[in-house]
Amino acid sequence: MRIGLIGATGWIGGALGTRLLTSGIVSPYSLVAMNRSGDPGPYAPYAIGWVGDPLELAAQVDVVIVAVRPETWPGLRLQAPGKLLISLMAGVGSGELARSGARIVRAMPNAAVETGRSYSPFWAGAGVTMADRGVVHRILGAIGTFDELPEERQIDMITAVSGSGAAYPSLMMVAMVDVMKRHGIPDGIAWHAAEAAVCGGAALLAGQPQQAQNFLAAYRDYGGTTAAGLDAAARGGFSTALETALEAAAERARTMTMAGSGAV
Repeated sequence: MRIGLIGATGWIGGALGTRLLTSGIVSPYSLVAMNRSGDPGPYAPYAIGWVGDPLELAAQVDVVIVAVRPETWPGLRLQAPGKLLISLMAGVGSGELARSGARIVRAMPNAAVETGRSYSPFWAGAGVTMADRGVVHRILGAIGTFDELPEERQIDMITAVSGSGAAYPSLMMVAMVDVMKRHGIPDGIAWHAAEAAVCGGAALLAGQPQQAQNFLAAYRDYGGTTAAGLDAAARGGFSTALETALEAAAERARTMTMAGSGAV
């Protein structure tokens, strides 16, 4: 299996490509890379193949991975008939990707790709075989875990949620710190307290996310200070505000290509 990686030295592409090599999923001789800068980046120690044209890349490989910003896609004019194309781009739908003639898989890694702990759900289009899925599993497994989505449209909401990385925890932490500082708590202590709540508290859910509902029920049943805070957050529209944020992010994912901006 030969893999071609377009956008090989970008944030996602660089992390994926190097993990494919270090995990032994591909050998340097089986990886063909393309980028716009010509800089080998993290691949300097490896004797991988380099091309400057997407058509040349597609001709040399069995699987094409596209890890560029959405607005870059139209200019690639990629043609890859009979190949498996794995898109890591938000906002570029299967209808547009299918113009390449390839079998289409869309996947959405998140910020933890660099540490091999990404959660990367994917959707497979018509014509994608069980053998293709095995290839997708191996590739995404190099950077973390994955699930297959039943509908393509769900990719946009996945982009809004798992693709957001540390954004919403950061938002919560900053808000907590601002409140504590308004109450005169020193800056350093405020940040330590917020870290304990956001990072330390979330660690209790690692590996068992469904326990979140049980934790909330237990806090409310106890009827203490946290229960009072949770009730006030509900009255203040916390869930509605989060829903609004995620719907807006998902809508942005749907319109990225047209708007000419690819920031997740």
